[in-house]
Amino acid sequence: MRLTKPHPELAPEPYQILLQMYRYTRACGLEPSLLHLVEMRVSQLNGCAYCLDMHGTEALKDGEDPRRLALVAAWRDAPCFTPRERAAFAWAEALTVLGHHALSPELVTATRAHFEEKALVDLTHVITLMNTWNRLGVAFLPELPAFEVRS
Repeated sequence: MRLTKPHPELAPEPYQILLQMYRYTRACGLEPSLLHLVEMRVSQLNGCAYCLDMHGTEALKDGEDPRRLALVAAWRDAPCFTPRERAAFAWAEALTVLGHHALSPELVTATRAHFEEKALVDLTHVITLMNTWNRLGVAFLPELPAFEVRS
């Protein structure tokens, strides 16, 4: 559903709070490449075209390999991701697609092997924030930046 005005104009206060959280995630110490990859995976799961475009574009500008970006959806079968990135993907999927037993003891143990407590809390903030952005993007369909469509 497109709104008559962008959602940040209609409700600027919560938007500013989300931007504060975003700035925190960028300064928390997690690797920028990890942030981009996790944001891409969460956005894929949620079907948010705007966020996929934005974070894919940012990742490319930051030097991410286009092949790795293309393989995020198939991370389990792609050999190009580190064990830490794989742990982050699994954690992101569990927190994005919630179920009765999303966070099994095995998943918690496997994730903790790659993330100290603060880093795990920060990663969880990245994931929950991305889920919020995705829900806004899916609900209000912000315009994608223009790009050339090949025929």
